Order: sequence, then C-alpha cells, then structure tokens
Amino acid sequence: MAVILPILIAFLLSAFSLAAQVTGTRRTISLDGTWKIADSVAADAQPKVYDRSVPVPGLVHSASPPFKNVDEFQSRQLLQNLVDQGMYSKANFDKLGNSKGISNQKRNYFWYRRTFMAPSQREVALLKVNKAQFGIAVFLNGIKLGEHYPCFTSATFNATHAIRWGKENTLVIRVGAHPGVLPANVSEGTDFEKNRWTPGIYDDVSLLAMDNPVITNVQVAPNIHTSQVLVQTELHNYSKRLIRTEVQQSITTWKGSAAVATAKPLSVSLAAGETKLVQQTILVPHEHLWSPDDPFLYKVESRTSGDSQSTRFGMREFRFDTVTQRAYLNGKPFFMRGSNICLHRFFEDPDSGMLPWNTAWLHRLLVSIPKQMHWNSFRFCIGPVPDKWLQIADESGLLIENEYMVWVDGRGLKNENYDVKELTGEYREWMRDNWNHPSVVIWDANNESNAPEFDSEIIPAVRGLDLSHRPWENSYNAPQGANDPVEDHSYPFYSTATSGTWEFHMTDLETLPGMVPNPYNFKTAHAQIINEYGWLWLNRDGSPTLLTDKLYPMLLGPKSTADQRFAMQAYLLAGETEFWRAYRRYAGVLHFVYLTASDPHGFTSDNFQDVKTLRLEPHFADYMRQAFQPLGVYVAFWHPQLNAGEARKITVMMVNDMSTEKHGTLQLKFIGQDGSTTTVTQTPFELEAFGAESYLMTVHAPGHPGRYTLEAVAIASDDANNPTLSRRWVTIVSPATQH
Repeated sequence: MAVILPILIAFLLSAFSLAAQVTGTRRTISLDGTWKIADSVAADAQPKVYDRSVPVPGLVHSASPPFKNVDEFQSRQLLQNLVDQGMYSKANFDKLGNSKGISNQKRNYFWYRRTFMAPSQREVALLKVNKAQFGIAVFLNGIKLGEHYPCFTSATFNATHAIRWGKENTLVIRVGAHPGVLPANVSEGTDFEKNRWTPGIYDDVSLLAMDNPVITNVQVAPNIHTSQVLVQTELHNYSKRLIRTEVQQSITTWKGSAAVATAKPLSVSLAAGETKLVQQTILVPHEHLWSPDDPFLYKVESRTSGDSQSTRFGMREFRFDTVTQRAYLNGKPFFMRGSNICLHRFFEDPDSGMLPWNTAWLHRLLVSIPKQMHWNSFRFCIGPVPDKWLQIADESGLLIENEYMVWVDGRGLKNENYDVKELTGEYREWMRDNWNHPSVVIWDANNESNAPEFDSEIIPAVRGLDLSHRPWENSYNAPQGANDPVEDHSYPFYSTATSGTWEFHMTDLETLPGMVPNPYNFKTAHAQIINEYGWLWLNRDGSPTLLTDKLYPMLLGPKSTADQRFAMQAYLLAGETEFWRAYRRYAGVLHFVYLTASDPHGFTSDNFQDVKTLRLEPHFADYMRQAFQPLGVYVAFWHPQLNAGEARKITVMMVNDMSTEKHGTLQLKFIGQDGSTTTVTQTPFELEAFGAESYLMTVHAPGHPGRYTLEAVAIASDDANNPTLSRRWVTIVSPATQH
C-alpha cells in the first residue's frame, strides 16, 4: 500500500493536469464540404428524397445534377430600372404592389442536408452559419434550432439540446430559393442592375463545442499612439448555475506565435443565462504596424475556464481629415488607388461557378493582379463577401471600403420597403462580423442613396459599437461624422451615352480643375473618394453593354471591331484616372469595375478577357497599370489634331503617392506607328513625399502627317527600369488639311 498510494496520487495529479489543459479549449469542427440538397414549394415539410449534391460554401447553381431556373428572380428594383429604360411595362410594374419581385421558378426553398460525428460531450454546442441567402432555418436531428433571415451576416444557434455527443448527427438547413420568401421587413439587398438572384450557403458552416462560460465575441481595437490594444470580450453563461471564471488574454504574433504580451487575469461572475462585456487594455511593446507594404498581423488568445478563442488583428489607424481633405494611414497621408468588386453580381455570371471559393483564384484576384496594377484598395460594392476574402485582404495589405447592400436611388428607404429598426440590427451584426479585420477601413453604409434615416437614425445607433472608430461613408447623404468622407460617382460620358448626342468631350478636361460637375453628389468640403467613374463598359467579348450601346458608335463609328473598342475603353479610362489623381481633389481613386458579371442583358461589365484564368483584357492591363503607378503622370492635353511642325506648350502634371521624395527626368515625345521616336523634350523633375508638381513643356509636332502617340515618360532616378507613361493619341495634319 505504501508503494501504491504515491502512484495513485501521481495518476490523479496527472489526470487533473490533463483536465486543466482541456478546460477552456474550444473545439471547432468545419462542416464545409459536399452536402445533399433538394427543393420544395412549402416551408414546413422537409423533402423525403435528397437526390442532388451541392458544395458548401457555394451557391445552388453549382448543384449536381443542376436545378432548372435556379436563380430566375427579377427584383422590383431591376423592374423599376427597366421601366425607366422603356424595357418593361409601367402597368405591369404597378401590379407588383409591395412584393419583392417576380419569381420565375416553381420552388420557394432549398433544403441542405448532411451528417457529421459530434465530439465528446461538452456543456455547450453552437452551430454557426457565416452567411447564406435568402433566409435560413436550421434543424439538428429533427429539432428546429431557429431561423435567421438577414442575407449578409452570420448566425449562431444553440444546438446543445439537440446534439448527440460522440454520435452521428443529421443537420438540415432550409434556404430561401429567392428573395420573395423573405419577410416583408427583411432586405435581400437592393440592386437596380442585378438580373438574377442565386441562393445558397455562401460562407463557412461550423460546429463549436465548449464549456461555460462561452466567449461569444471578441473585439480588438488598436491604438498605435499608445502602443496598446483594447480587448472587449463578450461572455455568456448558457448554464442554469452561477459561474465564476478568470478571463485571460495574451497576445502573440500571427506567424510563429511568438509571445508578445499577457494581461493580468480578470475575475468575472456570470449568473445563469447572463451575458457580460469585459474590457482590458494591453500594451504591445515594440508595436509592428500593419500597412500594404508590411501587413503584419498579431492575434489575441482569449480564454475562460470553459472556452477559448483566437482573434487576429493588425496595429493600424486609418482616418480622414476634413481640414486637409486627405486620408491618413498610421499618421501619414495615404492615397487610395484601386477598383471595385461586385461579388453578388458576379454570382450571376455563367462562369462564376465555384471560383469565389477557390483559394488559388482568390489569391490571384486579390493579391497578384492588384500588385501588378499598383492597387492598394478595393470597394466591396453592393454586398459583403465571404470571410475568406477579408482574411486574404488582411494578409496581403489591401484596404477595403466595405459596403452594405443598400441602394435606394432617390426613392428613400421607406419607398423601397426598408424597416429601419430591422436594418439597424443587420448593421450591428455586419459590424460584429468584420470589425477585427485590419483591411476593413471604411464602413460604407449604402450605394448612391438619398436616405436621411442613415444620418439621423441608423449610423448614430451603431457607430459607437466600433471601438476602432472607423470612418463611415454615407453615399449621397450628408456625412454623419465630422471627418467622414464623401463618395463621388463621376461619369462624364453618362449624358453622351444616354442621349446619343455629344455632351462631353475629353478636351473638356483641359478646362476643368480636377473634378467633373456631378448634380447627384452631396456638396461638401469633406474629403472625397471617387469610387466609380467611366461609363465605358464593354462585355468580355467586346460588345457594348446596355448602358454603352449608343456610346461606342459615336466614339468609333458603327463598324468598329471589338479590339478597337477595347483599345478606346482603356485609353479613355486611363486618361480619366490620370486626371482624377493629378489634381489631388480626391483622397481615393477607385475604378468601376474590376469584377462583376458579363451578360448580354447586363448594364455593366468587368475588364477580364477570361475570368476563369483571371486574364485581364490586354489594353486595359497596359493602360491602367500606368495610370495607377504611385509616381503618377498626366498630360493635360486632349486635342486630337496638331499641325505638322507646330510648337505647342503642354502642361504635364505629376503626383507622388510615396513617403519618400522622387526625382528624375520627365520626357515628352511623339512616337510614330512604326515605333520611331521624334522631337524629344525633357526636363528634370523633383517631387516631395506625397507631393505634386506641374511642368510646362514645349513640344514640336512631327513634320510628317500621320497618326502618332504623344507620350510623357517619367523616369525616377532610383527606379529607372519602371518608367511611368501617359499617352495621347494625336493625328498630325498639314495646315491645308486641318479641320
């Protein structure tokens, strides 16, 4: 007995130590993969047969075998647009009443089904669906866990009473087949240019197993000026007893998990069913800032006696300043350069398939190509993205203007049947899902909307929830905060494209001081972002879209080729980009649109030649890569003709988006169609960090008539192999033939 007792004590101590290690550890089980799927008309009867498969995350249009007419739904906003375009009967539109639109499919619901093995028993089981549309109801082992109708936010269900620990479980998720099945007060999102609405579970699904108290949310707010982070932890006690716990917080690097800091534990008590917020401020010694050039990431490890959670974050501050009308990243001026991604429109593209969930495709879309194009920012336009997209943006250093899917034109929220209280709740969920991503730097409340409820009700109700104090962008409404930015959607070719008569020429830019008058924009002295411009869309086959079918015959004549149209599109877009950047009227310049659907019945399109391989249209890639160079050049000259031998004074404007001064040589020359160069003029240039300069240069036109390219070339002394080009197409004529 004297020998056995020490062994028994050692065994018990070992068991206790093991239990202590297990306690406070969350088990996360991914339920992504291939699910079974079936459809129905009724909401209250699950199918008896599941004879198709579908990927999760993904969309129902990827089911095998495919469903017929899976995304055939026309929203009331699209139909209103078609009425305005003379393409749909006003009388038929009026018959819609307050309905969300017209479904052209014989179903209302899809039912997702799969089985999984549950882990060993814990006190709490939660089922999380990151995003699904259009509304979900969740059933575990035949027991209904609940419903969640918002289409752009995550839902978490308590599955403790229904789970079979350590055994096989059956999970069924009912998804609305189209927006028409959503309750009247819940929005499916509004988009006047979206033709089809594809349902599905388009983000991750997971089972979470833990003990009480549960960590339901962690928000990490960095303060780069004090080298601290504020960690707000939300706890919930699912049990029927009082629980006392210590809340422990530690910070490590994301890569390598090197220890950085540990906070003093907090003692917390939670009554049965109680939710409680606790906050701690933690010093981050020798802070490593997050930026596009150096997207360094940390993580906070949060722990209670029953649960744990890892939260990734970056030490960064992004803000706007109304006095200087600039954006600032980590205290330095920052000029946003980039484009837009309309993922929910891309969902309706025939080639979209499973591409939005393909990791290699995503990295090329969000990392490789943006670096080649000198883009540091994107607006995720008219609809949120799967969380994986933001994770990649965090890791690659992209800045994201995150826009909720609200577009109410000039009709206001109430005329589009929005419930302000419901929408405010959705915005709370949306912020909760995204506020730890350092890439998310702007909450974009809506698109092209005139809705005073955002300024007076919605934004004030939710703004304070974000402990990082991100700026809000409020579209065509008044800016809600003192230093909030305002968006400008400048489409100089809009009136020409819609009227079919010349109302704008690029020569007009020679007399405009960096902005094109926009009657829809809010008049303001706040910092501005131009995050849409062009009105020059072409489908991927080179055909004009519905919004540009009158424009290209005017630009190029009725018999132009696809290649001629692509070349003209790239030339004009690059010129506009240079113009917007050169005058420094905008804190950000974001082209519309990098990714969307290409459709013969579509209003807009992107600039890919092949979206599956992400091969950009070559003219676009060539011209726009130059237009977005950090060392920017703009030739302020758009006249299509010059006399042979004519001397002309031309202003060349330059900007430096970098934090170091730049100097070198600026050349202005004519290049013939055979590639020969003539009449080179050059001058030295010198730009301060984040600076801008203009140079008045005299150039002599070639002596021989013909078509030439007037090219400005900026060659930086420290980067001679990467010159910046600005090009103008000029026809040289003899004085006798000039017209």
